[in-house]
Amino acid sequence: MENSRRGLMLVLSSPSGAGKSTISRALLERHEHLEMSVSATTRPVRPGEVEGQDYYFVDQLNFDEMVAGKEFLEHATVFDRSYGTPRAPVMKALESGTDVLFDVDWQGTQQLKQSAPEHLVSIFILPPSLEELEKRLYARAQDSDEVVRGRMAKATSEMSHWAEYDYIIVNNNIEESVSQAEAILSAERLKRDRRVGLLELVRELGVGQ
Repeated sequence: MENSRRGLMLVLSSPSGAGKSTISRALLERHEHLEMSVSATTRPVRPGEVEGQDYYFVDQLNFDEMVAGKEFLEHATVFDRSYGTPRAPVMKALESGTDVLFDVDWQGTQQLKQSAPEHLVSIFILPPSLEELEKRLYARAQDSDEVVRGRMAKATSEMSHWAEYDYIIVNNNIEESVSQAEAILSAERLKRDRRVGLLELVRELGVGQ
């Protein structure tokens, strides 16, 4: 008897420059039944963005109604724009056996933990040192000195929440870090409570409870 499984919510958090985006992309490329969560937002559509693929675009009134109706797993307002993860599409994916990957900060992770603790698997990615983090930020050549200093100042605050996560990856080497994230994902997919039909199988084997 083949038994399927329920999906899980996989959260990756890190300070900017620690490798979260690179690890997320690698997981999405290498693993079937894993998709990125799609947020709702009140900000305008940018050229090339697709409704339901990049974001769900809603106005502030609709967003506020969704908050009141507890339709978000997590939500926040940043620079007068609201963002949130709609509950319904995520739950539909999990029930179908698809895992959903989240790119949220520690505050979003706490909200997800309150909203759906039984589905959540959280990973925090640390740099090997502050010096290396700063070096990586400069190596991206995307930000001014002022922006890099701001990101470094914020990093200390973000990293102070490391102990709130299930797993910690110290990103010394990106391929090793991706392998560690894959190992976590593989192990969590095999957890007993996520295996649909497992109880029926063990009963057929004569060892059910």
